[in-house]
Amino acid sequence: MTMKIAFTTILPEEGFQRLQGHTLYAPLEEAEVLVSTFDYRVTREMISSAPYLRLITNFGVGFNNIDLEACRERGIRVTNTPQPVIEPTAELAFALMHDVARHTAEFDRKLRLGTAEAFGVMNNLSHSLYGKTLGIIGMGRIGQALARRAVASGMRIIYHNRKPLGDEVIRRLGYEVRYVSKEELLQTADFVSLNLPYTPEVKHLIGEKELKMMKPTAYLINTARGAHVDEQALVEALQKGEIAGAAMDVYEHEPEITPELLTLDNVVLSPHTGTGTWEGRIAMCENVCDNILAWKQQDINKMNIVL
Repeated sequence: MTMKIAFTTILPEEGFQRLQGHTLYAPLEEAEVLVSTFDYRVTREMISSAPYLRLITNFGVGFNNIDLEACRERGIRVTNTPQPVIEPTAELAFALMHDVARHTAEFDRKLRLGTAEAFGVMNNLSHSLYGKTLGIIGMGRIGQALARRAVASGMRIIYHNRKPLGDEVIRRLGYEVRYVSKEELLQTADFVSLNLPYTPEVKHLIGEKELKMMKPTAYLINTARGAHVDEQALVEALQKGEIAGAAMDVYEHEPEITPELLTLDNVVLSPHTGTGTWEGRIAMCENVCDNILAWKQQDINKMNIVL
């Protein structure tokens, strides 16, 4: 039987070959399935307007854009696409870490404006990643992929989770990591990377208190969720030199960005592009197809189930 599938956003057609024969981009009020994107809020009102809706498959790993309580009340299944986001997000986190430490974006900007220092032995200096300590808060699949890149660059890895990784997981990693408390991580890491999902309990995980724990030479990297960081406290820490810099792909009041962040040379900003590669987007489309077809076949073992 043909399914009617609604979308919140136009997505790459080449990713949906396996859904040929079904009605794509159906009106929401007729749809059994809704493909939502992380930048679109699926509200209770929206869900109420879709009487036939049985599945919401989110195009992205996060799902705080969906009213899960409204879905629970209606018995609507919710899925996401965790696997395709791992490598692109880890790539960007590593690139941002490198960029903010080596001042790549700053040097590029100043050269184009004609305001760069003259070329010289002691001008335009920056910091190396080699030999530094990376502290990862959220050592899940993305955190582990970031750690793999950092180890290849000669960095040491410490991490903090709600609980330490199991021995078998650590064995499979193939590199050395050390579990520490959040306080020790903040006090000792040269780079602090946030790679954990968002829940209300971790709002402002990094605020004034945590920023003061960090070394004045340390950098904060956030490719997870903007609400993890109290941006006003971050601005003040950056302005006072309490930390060396920050690199961010997500923002507390997204899509708005705290204005002061736009004025600071020791900040690198990216417009929520962690998964934003063509390869990543097409793989996410295919993961959406897998979730829809598995749901249709009632094979929950092949679905990335959120609810």
